[in-house]
Amino acid sequence: MRCQRCERPTCAECQRPAQVGVQCVDCVKQVAKANPRAVSRPTDGKPIVSYALIGLCSLIWLGQLVSERVTDEMFFAPVLGASEPWRFITAAFVHASPSPMHLLFNMYALWLTGQYLEPILGRARFLALFLISAFGGSVGFEVLAALDVPRADAWFQGTVGASGGVFGLFLGVVVLNLRLKRDITPMLIVLGLNAVLSFLVSGIAWQAHLGGAITGAACAAVLNLRDRKLHWPGLAAIVVALAALAWMATKWVPAAWVNPIV
Repeated sequence: MRCQRCERPTCAECQRPAQVGVQCVDCVKQVAKANPRAVSRPTDGKPIVSYALIGLCSLIWLGQLVSERVTDEMFFAPVLGASEPWRFITAAFVHASPSPMHLLFNMYALWLTGQYLEPILGRARFLALFLISAFGGSVGFEVLAALDVPRADAWFQGTVGASGGVFGLFLGVVVLNLRLKRDITPMLIVLGLNAVLSFLVSGIAWQAHLGGAITGAACAAVLNLRDRKLHWPGLAAIVVALAALAWMATKWVPAAWVNPIV
């Protein structure tokens, strides 16, 4: 028998089935090396990070019920971004209270997307996708507030919730399914419904949804690169770009808005 790829003789022990005939061990290794996996190494199927995020958000929400200081120390507002930058991320872990509906909706969305994405991407990359998308949601809120300078209230308006990170996961599903050639219609319907609700229901920070969605799409595109060595540098580049956008936003508004006297 000869290898269908290199046409060299191959013994029965070294033959590997191919679409047509057989291939030798060396050719099989070369093909595998030239075509690495399109996504990260999967986990064992248990979305541990998703459960941890849901548990953390739930505990913090209970803390909000006990003390308003929890919300005061973690919510995000553009006016506080320069002096207290941790709020870009911590805002994703606090939710509107005392009603649990805001928390329940976001955690349900996180559970749905997490049990699908986390086993495929791997825990570290899934967590990075969520956190960077949450960061992007806050940056999107700040940038759009800065562009709306005549309305000073937009710069001083606060926001809470994991929606930025969740919308990043939504777009992560879309980008990943496009790469895997799977149906994206259900997720597009979810995105469409949420987009409509964002404009029909008052009090929803659609700016954070938009920022998180764009950031999530960019992160998912990086995580779909064939060369896994490019994943973390690519994600780091997105973080740097977001930080630069946040810094630029502070230059578009009056200096008194950046460091107001309280």
